[in-house]
Amino acid sequence: MAGHSKWANIQHRKGRQDAARSKLFSKLSKEITVAAKMGDPDPDKNPRLRLAVKEAKTNSVPKDVIDRAIKKSMGGDGDSYEEIRYEGYGPGGVAVIVEAMTDNRNRTASSVRSTFGKHGGNLGETGSVSFMFERKGQVVYGPEAGDADTVMMAAIEAGAEDAETSDEGHVIWCADTDLNEVSGKLEEILGESESTRLVWRPTTTTELDLEGMQKLTRLLDALDDDDDVQNVTANFDASDEVMAQMNES
Repeated sequence: MAGHSKWANIQHRKGRQDAARSKLFSKLSKEITVAAKMGDPDPDKNPRLRLAVKEAKTNSVPKDVIDRAIKKSMGGDGDSYEEIRYEGYGPGGVAVIVEAMTDNRNRTASSVRSTFGKHGGNLGETGSVSFMFERKGQVVYGPEAGDADTVMMAAIEAGAEDAETSDEGHVIWCADTDLNEVSGKLEEILGESESTRLVWRPTTTTELDLEGMQKLTRLLDALDDDDDVQNVTANFDASDEVMAQMNES
């Protein structure tokens, strides 16, 4: 199993307070509604919904908001969302995958294409960059979960494929189809995770300097600000020095 990778937390969630929190709640609620509408409204009988609810709780989404999102799926007259994946290249040739949920495909496509163009990127065709990623289950724990050996043994026992440890905590990887089962077993061993989700894990990365990282960050931030966009993933890499400079800016 591999050591720490700088792109372990590539899925881009900004830390701005009130506005960012409200937007995150909205995106998590939308995922709950879609998951419940596509399957059973009971999380115990719907793995995707269970993971969506778990992720919402991890991000402190209030119970009444979660319940309201599930009930919305059963209304029949609510918004009908379509899941769409966009692929393209950002500054420096970095591959970018954008996952969206929308009730208006034309609006979202136009917005995403415009955002890529305004920030030095290019929107491509479906499949143009996804071959550089693998669809994986990702479970994140903080340092308090234990040392590297403890988490490694838990990951193996739970049926995970890989585990990475750094000063920030632990990232455990598994097959996308195993995420529900693996996360459940990990919870029995290590307790509640910080995050449990399906992600696009890069199989190859593109190194960026400080200027490249600054340009890419502006693109990722702008994409993440789109109400229709659920997740943004990029295969960038950068040196510790560059990341330290980014954190200072």
